Amino acid sequence: MAKEIKVPQIGDGVESATVSEVLVAEGDKIEKDQSVIAVESDKASVEVPSSAAGTIKEIKISEGDEVEVGQVIILLEESDDDDDDETEEDNGEASEEEKEKENTSEEENENEDEDSGEKQSGKKKKKIKEENPEDNDEEPEEDDADENKDEKKSSKKDESEADKTSEEKENKKSGESSGESSTGAGIQASPGTRRLARELGVDLTELAEEISGRVSEKDVKEFAKKDSQKSTRSASISLPDFEKWGSVERKPLNNIRKATAKNVTASWQSVPHVFQFDEADITDIQQYLEVNQDKAEKAGGKLTITALLTKIVASALVRFPKFNASIDMENEEMILKNYVNIGIAVATEKGLLVPVIKDADKKSIIEIATELTNIAEKARDGKLSKEDMEGANFSISNLGGIGGTNFTPIVPAFQVAILGISRSAKKPVYIDDEFKPREILPLSLSYDHRLIDGADGAAFINWITQALEDPYKALLGA
Repeated sequence: MAKEIKVPQIGDGVESATVSEVLVAEGDKIEKDQSVIAVESDKASVEVPSSAAGTIKEIKISEGDEVEVGQVIILLEESDDDDDDETEEDNGEASEEEKEKENTSEEENENEDEDSGEKQSGKKKKKIKEENPEDNDEEPEEDDADENKDEKKSSKKDESEADKTSEEKENKKSGESSGESSTGAGIQASPGTRRLARELGVDLTELAEEISGRVSEKDVKEFAKKDSQKSTRSASISLPDFEKWGSVERKPLNNIRKATAKNVTASWQSVPHVFQFDEADITDIQQYLEVNQDKAEKAGGKLTITALLTKIVASALVRFPKFNASIDMENEEMILKNYVNIGIAVATEKGLLVPVIKDADKKSIIEIATELTNIAEKARDGKLSKEDMEGANFSISNLGGIGGTNFTPIVPAFQVAILGISRSAKKPVYIDDEFKPREILPLSLSYDHRLIDGADGAAFINWITQALEDPYKALLGA
């Protein structure tokens, strides 16, 4: 009789999920608690185990199907071992009945041989003959015992062979369920490694071509890291024939655009972004900029909100060192840096460039303003060197000169946060029992949730907001 394998309770409040992968195939022999399908819901991604051992008769679902808790997903022909167990139980019950009959016979035949062992032996032999009238020769009890021993040895041998091939079967099932998919047919890898490969989008077939032997979780992580650096997912998307709808013109991407596309794609794929927003009242700080503009111009620069924010952010990075760090997932470490280098995004005709202000925490606002003016000119003239664009720990992107109320910048590679600045605007602010016109600056903070939590992000942007509203806060390092 076929046994039904159903979807168990996946998680609290989860009533349905989508089948992301079928890990077995019809005809496969599986063990109890062996994973048969993988499902994904809005709360979890798990593998569903079989509630029994046996041979798969029918798979009632396929990848992409929506399944509910309690739904039948597989029909299973239970293994012979289970049937043997049931037979043994039946034999046990029959044996108990025989014993009762034998005890009754013993009481009725008290005058016979007192050796109970001989009586039982004789009765058993007699019973065997009665049940098997075709058998003319009696078999001694030793033969029965030998047969039981042989059966046990055969059973143990079968179990041993099953243990040896269980891993191969698991790999085969995962491969057969997806053909030439990312699970990789016939590749030696544990279920945990296969699950990690699915989560990171790693094709085990491609990975197996680069290594020999069993694939480990470390191999998957290293391959995912290299894959994200050498290519983008967009490259694998097949474009339609746009000429069907009209004439087109193709232009090659310049090197800056190629690098930008590669870097932002890698960052977006590997960094779990969180976005934090705030507004700063910069009415008073604008007066500060106007009063000190002459000093900056004499030094060869221009005092701007970007220059002031660079100094404020530098002070913030000293106070909040995790924002001045990088995360090393391969070694599971946080790299804290004892220097403060800030990248400043500059728009050019060829694309976005990000020159770096080195040791920003040790420079004055006037020094930063002068350096910003110089590197911005070099960027627009295409004269930035490789050294000018290396070593940033944090970045600032100011779109205020172009427009917009808010945006969500992508965290650059090897950094954990970036601050976006939008166009300021006059807004009525309730102060001293009345509304007053104030210049309000929108701020957007993007950060890497692997290292920075929401409370950290809120504290960081809150400190920057307060420093903008009180310039002396940043100057004094308070």
